[in-house]
Amino acid sequence: MFTAIKTHVWAFPALEVVHISGIALLLGNLVLLELRVFGLGSGLPVKELARLSLGVAVVGFTLAVFSGLLMFASQPAELLSNRAFTLKMLLLFIAGCNAAWFHGRGSLDKLDAWARAQMILSTLIWLAVVACGRWIAYL
Repeated sequence: MFTAIKTHVWAFPALEVVHISGIALLLGNLVLLELRVFGLGSGLPVKELARLSLGVAVVGFTLAVFSGLLMFASQPAELLSNRAFTLKMLLLFIAGCNAAWFHGRGSLDKLDAWARAQMILSTLIWLAVVACGRWIAYL
């Protein structure tokens, strides 16, 4: 199956489309929530917006993971030796730790300076993940 991903003319590009769509859903909804945390759309209740946007972000993350694992399985040796790929995996781990910290401390209930700092950090980490993902093809 994994050989077919590498050799079929449409398989890898189709997985890339799914991967990028997942990333768009994830990042778009995280930025939407961040904008609300910073005061834009103050008429929208944070909890309800978070429930919707984080739910869609999880769907996007799931699509990105599923497609990413399939793409990885088609060329594991090449990717494991790619510095941009290893940095991307480290950044994904850091993003997960930041998200666990954010939700573990109840940041949505507080919306304090730490919550805002975590949201900015999250966005910066995810932008770095995207940059590393694009850079994989060039290293």
